[in-house]
Amino acid sequence: MIPRYSRPEMAKIWEPENKFQKWLDVEIAACEAWAKLGEIPKKSLAVIKKKAAFDIKRIDKIELTVKHDVIAFLTSVAEKVGPDSRYIHKGLTSSDIGDTALALLMREAADIIINDIHQLMKVLKSNAYKYKDTLQMGRSHGIHAEPTTFGLTFALWYEEMKRNLTRMKTARETINYGQLSGPVGTFSSLPTSIEKYVCKKLGLRPDPIVTQVIQRDRHAEYMNTLALIAGAIEKMAVEIRHLQRTEVLEAEEPFEKGQKGSSAMPHKRNPVGSENLSGLSRVVRANAMAAMENIPLWHERDISHSSVERIIVPDSTILIDYMLVRLTGILKGLQVYPERMKENIDRSYGLYCSQRVLLKLTEKGMSREDSYSLVQKTAMESWKGRKPFSDLLKQEPSITRYLSAKDIDDLFDFKFYTKHVDYIFKRVFKS
Repeated sequence: MIPRYSRPEMAKIWEPENKFQKWLDVEIAACEAWAKLGEIPKKSLAVIKKKAAFDIKRIDKIELTVKHDVIAFLTSVAEKVGPDSRYIHKGLTSSDIGDTALALLMREAADIIINDIHQLMKVLKSNAYKYKDTLQMGRSHGIHAEPTTFGLTFALWYEEMKRNLTRMKTARETINYGQLSGPVGTFSSLPTSIEKYVCKKLGLRPDPIVTQVIQRDRHAEYMNTLALIAGAIEKMAVEIRHLQRTEVLEAEEPFEKGQKGSSAMPHKRNPVGSENLSGLSRVVRANAMAAMENIPLWHERDISHSSVERIIVPDSTILIDYMLVRLTGILKGLQVYPERMKENIDRSYGLYCSQRVLLKLTEKGMSREDSYSLVQKTAMESWKGRKPFSDLLKQEPSITRYLSAKDIDDLFDFKFYTKHVDYIFKRVFKS
């Protein structure tokens, strides 16, 4: 992933130095397991543990000839260790090392992402309570519907991120499996105790059954979890982008001192952060599709998945980390305009009350069909004539036959629409 969208802690996980170190950790652990069985002399194990190292430039040079990264790695390690290197990689195949190490890397990445989600949820909860009673027009299809509160928007996002937190923890466990079972997963060239020892030492569980590789539905689940998180991030970003439109302007991203919005138009304050997140989410979702394509491999294994994973796993974890942190910053500094929200509510002349009028008329004895037609006709007159909906209702004889002026005024009380906000908050924030 390009540095522009990379944070150091996550990017470091996917550096060659860390990857090869994980490979070496697996190889040394396997040597320890063999030594416990008496298959590797203790002196040789001591030499291996003391001298085992690698040279990335040397690995790259060797790979140019051998066209195999694991062999290049093992050759580089052997050059450091000397004759005792003959015990390294005993009974193993490349995927025993690569897949087990990949699980370690993906677990490290998951831990960062889980922490990122926790930090975002703190901001979402804080904003939910801050704006719990801030009245805002609810919209469906982009059209005014009924009043809600801005706090409920944050509560909704919090609840979704709570699900994503559960998903990410589950994905971490799904990927937290290792394998050391030989060429086609049958333990033909090593005892099962090697795998048990290595996995236990590295904090992994032995995969119950593999071929030459750990099955890629595990990785696909992890990647699809990242895609779901990206979808949630984009949902929040799209809402902010809408709210920042000039015609709406109910909220804005933070605009820092010295920030510029346009090379041509000095007045511009654009939602560039949210737009950035919308774009990056597409990459993460596309990568999830690639992970799904990696599930069907030929027989006991081919390497069509390998080239894909070298790109999509680092890129998606790096992106999600960046996206979560950037979104947290945007929401922490979000500029909110309650007065504008009230102005926007008034722009539809009280039409938000149409359902209450409909229900009240049916409660008084009018058929639902007649009530709907009558309220709709009056609502359209209000919209086209730009006149208060309540005034027109009071002028309609078919309505005043059932409802007094006071009855109508009472229907337009905003408290009716917010009376269950506390109940919803208790369901979301149970404590």
